[in-house]
Amino acid sequence: MHETALAFSRRAFLQNTGALILAFSAGGAGKVMAQASAQVQAAAGDPKPPLLPTELDSWLAIGDDGAVTVYFGKIDGGQGTDVAIAQMVAEELEISVSRVSVIMGDTALTIDQGGASGSRGVRYGGVALRNAAAEARLILVERAAGRWGVAPEQLTVTDGVVSQPGDAQRRIGYAELLGEGYFHEQIGWNGIYGNFLALSGRATLKSPDQYRIVGTSVPRADVQGKVFGTAAFVTDIRVPGMLHGRMIRPPNAGTVPVAVDGSSIAAIPGARVVHKGNFLGIVAQKEWDAVRAAQFLKVTWSEPRDVFPEMDAIYHHIRAAPVTRREVTSEKGSVEAAFANAARVVEAQYEWPFQSHASMGGACAVADVRPDGVSCWTGTQKPHAVARGVAAILGVPLERVHSKWVFCPGSYGRNDAGDAMMDAAVLSQEVGRPVRVQYMRHEGTGWDAKGPASVHHMRAAIDTNGKMTAWEFFSKGFSRIDTHLDEADPKDTLAGQLLGFTGERGINFRSPENAYEFENELVGWETVSTLLTGASPLRTTHLRDPVGPQVQFASESFIDEVAAALQVDPVVFRLRHIRAPRDRAVIEAAAARARWRTGPAGTQPKRDGEVMRGQGIAYAQRDGTCVAVIADVDVNKRTGRVWVRRVTVAHDCGLIVNPATLMTVIEGNVVQGISRTLYEEVRFDRRSVTSVDWQSYPILEMADAPEAIDIELINRPEIAPTGAGEPTTRVVPAAINNAVFEATGIRFRRAPLTPERIRGAFA
Repeated sequence: MHETALAFSRRAFLQNTGALILAFSAGGAGKVMAQASAQVQAAAGDPKPPLLPTELDSWLAIGDDGAVTVYFGKIDGGQGTDVAIAQMVAEELEISVSRVSVIMGDTALTIDQGGASGSRGVRYGGVALRNAAAEARLILVERAAGRWGVAPEQLTVTDGVVSQPGDAQRRIGYAELLGEGYFHEQIGWNGIYGNFLALSGRATLKSPDQYRIVGTSVPRADVQGKVFGTAAFVTDIRVPGMLHGRMIRPPNAGTVPVAVDGSSIAAIPGARVVHKGNFLGIVAQKEWDAVRAAQFLKVTWSEPRDVFPEMDAIYHHIRAAPVTRREVTSEKGSVEAAFANAARVVEAQYEWPFQSHASMGGACAVADVRPDGVSCWTGTQKPHAVARGVAAILGVPLERVHSKWVFCPGSYGRNDAGDAMMDAAVLSQEVGRPVRVQYMRHEGTGWDAKGPASVHHMRAAIDTNGKMTAWEFFSKGFSRIDTHLDEADPKDTLAGQLLGFTGERGINFRSPENAYEFENELVGWETVSTLLTGASPLRTTHLRDPVGPQVQFASESFIDEVAAALQVDPVVFRLRHIRAPRDRAVIEAAAARARWRTGPAGTQPKRDGEVMRGQGIAYAQRDGTCVAVIADVDVNKRTGRVWVRRVTVAHDCGLIVNPATLMTVIEGNVVQGISRTLYEEVRFDRRSVTSVDWQSYPILEMADAPEAIDIELINRPEIAPTGAGEPTTRVVPAAINNAVFEATGIRFRRAPLTPERIRGAFA
């Protein structure tokens, strides 16, 4: 199938799909895209208002049959966000959710809402659409009231049909009320594009006691297609005239091609070299020919050098490296005075490794660069950002780039999807044909941007009465946005870096999020410079819940250390320092549901032959969501295997839109959290990343999954939804670590908790 960029009117689209339109947008680039859309519509004679946040028609569409199409500028990475969006819209529109469809991540049809980002799909994107739907319903009811000369309050709506009770003749559907198919009405907008875009209007939103659809477990429609392989993935995209591309990466990080022998692949039919700056790739008519050409191409590389420290020395490197930025995120009381007067000081340092996204399949993208426009098919979380990046790297106007999101193998954070898109765009421009780039396993795991390595230093001051009087916490590590969280700037992509795009790097980390109250407190973070500037297999970026797991691994493990030092039960110790009701509630709920074995930390282990068993807890907040996790683990002293047998979760993310989908999202958090805690660690030597497959970079397998994940959902309909895509991930590592301590009496301060490390501790 071949699709062209912006070469159709939205009117034609609606006629073909039978629907009216709802959509969003981002930054100055959002204005450019909106202007381009308006120009295309005007040229095509389309009466639809321009794609602007202030136009109600930019948010939802009603077809001739009354079905509703929602245009969502974010995407769903497999968590069912689109179902929740449909429920929220259906609720306010008073229409069956089965009649609502959601179009996601298409720059020709939607405005940029920031893409999938920070568990904000429902929290911000859904709330904006809910307000648009409520406003649409109000306007439609008012139009019906005007026709009949009655007050709007006298009318009711049932499944998209407005009627006047007691008068059987007065019934009219939404589609008929729209007339030509558009509202031509304005809606309030907060002036912000991206994640925090918000809408407001005259409509009064439903109260939670009026909900009929929100709060129910509407099933997802995508699962069957994914299970049976009938769903379309980005890897399935085919365009007429398309070539297959492969990238040639250096054998040693930091080296560049100085000579390329094109004759070395002359025997491979149609194979062609693309060498531009330090960018080097292959295209061929057949995919296997591209694979072979990439293997056989003779390249002379620049002199290799040692660019990384020894892997075993990475934490020493971080501790010794100059600080590029320091930020104090919380300061209260007099910490130094409290430590000076302490009867006892508990102190520890924790370490977390580089980790790969390790998506189940390598990234894939298709680009078709033509004189009249650019079409992109991408699996990135942020298709609008990709459009900006493609425009910049190719030197074409943004309004001529059409970026379309297609489901991909996985993208929790800034993985390799955007890099593949930029590679495909450059190759397509150079050869004048559509190009499909498919990364191999060694590229996806070896060259994706990594979650950063870090160290964490903590101190607690204890007075003569055994009271904790001061808390100090500082992280030090590589920036979580040295490679930015999206691909809008070529300097944040491999292709852009190889073509010489440079610029200031992002510098940021984060601190623990919790409701602990300590009399004296100093909390913050520090960053260090990247190991290799430019195209590096150890460049750092966002991985699911960016740096949350390592920060809470350290802080929540250390809370247990202090509890153990004071011989206090870990649950009791936490509650002693928390007054916030929601935070206390998740801790108490998790403890009750898991049948917490009350007692001082480190005193409740169980033995079953060579297997030691323990239970551990961890708790945290994330952007308004509160979650507590209790892990029950088995530790085999002989083999070193840690099996997380059972995980209990208490989760409060405010209003629950879809309980069943929320449960599966939390389960996914738990499974990935276990994998990162027990298995995942990027391995490297002085010149390259060496963990490039499932053997050298293992992840959790089915046999190692818990036998039970028990979840208690705490619904608070009076609180707006606060997100669930990431919060549970951050507390799983510490819960496991605390359970391992309970089982073994040994405190581990470095992740992952591999069998080798467990056996080594016993040895």
